[in-house]
Amino acid sequence: MKLKLDNLKRVGIVLRPSTPELKEMFLEAKRIFESRGIEVYIDHISGGMIDVMGQPFEMMCRNCDFLVTIGGDGTLISAVRRSYDFQLPVLGIHAGKLGFLADLDFCELETFVDKLFTGEYRIDERAMLQATITTKSGVSQVVAFNDIVLTRPSISKMIRLETYVEGKAFNTYYGDGVVISTPTGSTAYNLSAGGPVLFPLTSVFALTPICPHSLTQRPVVLPGHYEIEIKTPDSSALVIVDGQDMVEITDSDTVYIKLASGSAHLIHRKEFNYFEVLKEKLGWGK
Repeated sequence: MKLKLDNLKRVGIVLRPSTPELKEMFLEAKRIFESRGIEVYIDHISGGMIDVMGQPFEMMCRNCDFLVTIGGDGTLISAVRRSYDFQLPVLGIHAGKLGFLADLDFCELETFVDKLFTGEYRIDERAMLQATITTKSGVSQVVAFNDIVLTRPSISKMIRLETYVEGKAFNTYYGDGVVISTPTGSTAYNLSAGGPVLFPLTSVFALTPICPHSLTQRPVVLPGHYEIEIKTPDSSALVIVDGQDMVEITDSDTVYIKLASGSAHLIHRKEFNYFEVLKEKLGWGK
């Protein structure tokens, strides 16, 4: 499906936290957008960091047509997750090293904004995960852009995780835990744990054991329409979402994970090539 921005009237900007030196970048970005008739908003946390009046994040999302993050991949991931309900396209500008996701260099911004008006860009749809956590106290839902990790709450002992696929018993993992990864997140923790690299525009997800007790336990790739169920019958466990949020569950709780119905929408240069980024970041061919 070909995606384009319907409006180019209002943009919301999010800065990497605890980096007040990004003020100059923000002011320059503001000048670039406003000189082309685009109204600029900033979220109140980023604004407070650089002494600029901002808006609460959700209010900003309601007011804006798209978002821009200035920082790194972590800043972009957080913005995508927090803006999920609004399904806004997000442009990531890296303030440092090239990222897997935030791939636009700040010096390219002015030229790229002009290309937004001429349609010389693309919007990629990236799959996201949705976890439904059922406990005695109720049901809660979270979304993840990279991964959801279930791991042991302490390093003193291993954890046993019972998994079910489409309601049927699938496997029992005994070790440090498991990583459930989107294709985008396959090059993050999943890769470090020995999982596969997945092309980011596919509708699948990977389940990869972390330091399993048995060497026969291997990563699996599941179709996007499947749902997995995970229980910890012996102890509690930590559910870590994109390395940013954490929920503790007990032996009576259940976590259901599937691909979310909505997607992340990332704005890229038209010539953006995922494999070139992959080769550079992983040092392949050197």
